[in-house]
Amino acid sequence: MKRITFFNLYLYPFIATLLSLAAKPSFAQKYPVSIEPYPKLVKADPRLILKTGYLVVPENRKKPNGRTVKLPFFFVRRPDQDTHKNVSLYMTGGPGYSTTAGIDSISYNSGFLRYGGFIAFDQRGTKRAIPNLEADAVYDAIKQSYREGRNKDSLVMMAVKRSRERLVMQGVDLSAYNTAETVEDINDLRLTLGLDSLNLVGISYSGGLMLSVAQVHPEAVRLLLLNSPLPAFVTYEESALNNINEALDQVFANCDADSSAAYKGLKFRFRRYFQELDNKRFAIRYLEKKGIDSITVRYGKQELLDAIINRLNTAQVKSVPYVISEIINGRAAPFVREILDGYFAGNPSVSLAMRFSVYCSGQIAFASKSIEIRQEKRFPWLAGYRFNNVDQPICDCWKVKPVAKSIRTPVHSLIPALISAGDADPWCRPSFNRLIKRGLPHAQLLILHDKGHGAGYSAAGVNYSDEFMKAPLKPLKVTHTGAVVE
Repeated sequence: MKRITFFNLYLYPFIATLLSLAAKPSFAQKYPVSIEPYPKLVKADPRLILKTGYLVVPENRKKPNGRTVKLPFFFVRRPDQDTHKNVSLYMTGGPGYSTTAGIDSISYNSGFLRYGGFIAFDQRGTKRAIPNLEADAVYDAIKQSYREGRNKDSLVMMAVKRSRERLVMQGVDLSAYNTAETVEDINDLRLTLGLDSLNLVGISYSGGLMLSVAQVHPEAVRLLLLNSPLPAFVTYEESALNNINEALDQVFANCDADSSAAYKGLKFRFRRYFQELDNKRFAIRYLEKKGIDSITVRYGKQELLDAIINRLNTAQVKSVPYVISEIINGRAAPFVREILDGYFAGNPSVSLAMRFSVYCSGQIAFASKSIEIRQEKRFPWLAGYRFNNVDQPICDCWKVKPVAKSIRTPVHSLIPALISAGDADPWCRPSFNRLIKRGLPHAQLLILHDKGHGAGYSAAGVNYSDEFMKAPLKPLKVTHTGAVVE
């Protein structure tokens, strides 16, 4: 989901893992699977046992002798840790981010090494994978639209079309980059390395991905640790504005509960301002980083809401009332420039074409436009807001096949799970997490107060993931007001 990458790997001290690259699969494979070396993928404490490599699998498993993809991973463990058991595997979210690119080095005591070995594994099509499905022309189109005052949508669509044509000419099967194939990538890595069931760790999109692994390959999963997960069986587009509105209401409720009068009544002022804003445009002088001359840039509701909603992550959520108040009071310039900095920088860490394939096949293919329109009528202060950088026109151009409906069905499993949710998360609401929990009788839902996307597992100095990893079936005990377990 859009800025739904909305959290970032650098916030999490996850560390990584591998076994012997010489390991050979001891199972009957329906298609070729192998491991190739990937030297110097990550730095590690010399006391640790580290191997790095590419998992090589078919691009499309229905064409086992066709093109292959190479997926980076690394596996690290302490010398006293089991090589086959109690191993955790982590993928970052997005979709579109590289897991391994977010981890520079591994120390002896960091991250999941407290529990056992750890694998960091990249999704197919991301930055370090081969092929890397980038679409940087889209970022160039966005910059061009601001520099020249031209229609952003038309420029973006031309860039999307060019990106698709380039990848197709290279022989890339765009429909092979989806949740179902990545589920099999994870299981193939486990089998090829000779590992027992895994502790699967995911965040946002990859939280839902790990849930899908548990659905398709329950034998592969020992437990689930899901941070702000987006389950594959929900249709994000149909509830996006409702989710954003709920998250903002939580922020406003916090303001009203505060003894300070600074932000009293902020909810009413926010709604009135953005409802009346409509299609109004404003001008600002903007200097690109490393630029020489400033340019006049026109902005409006989209950029102003971006400045607010992009801050609904755990690291920045406490600043949201201040930003809203400043914007309403006519002091939006620094926040608009911050948003423009992001637009002009692009996001080279995201493989945007891969994101298109995954999102179009797994979400937008199932979304109802009429439901989306009804949302805009319910929340006029958010009407017209582009909450995702993938939409129906892009998917109409991208032309990928929908994932199998089996991936879209609710998951029912006895696998233990710890699910965390921030009550101010605008993208993966606690309501999504409760839907997950319905099918997981051994799941515990940790709701963290005044936290946004990527809420994590800690509150008031207590790391609940430690307690869960030691005893996954034991009920968590909360002794402070910053968290609730359901």
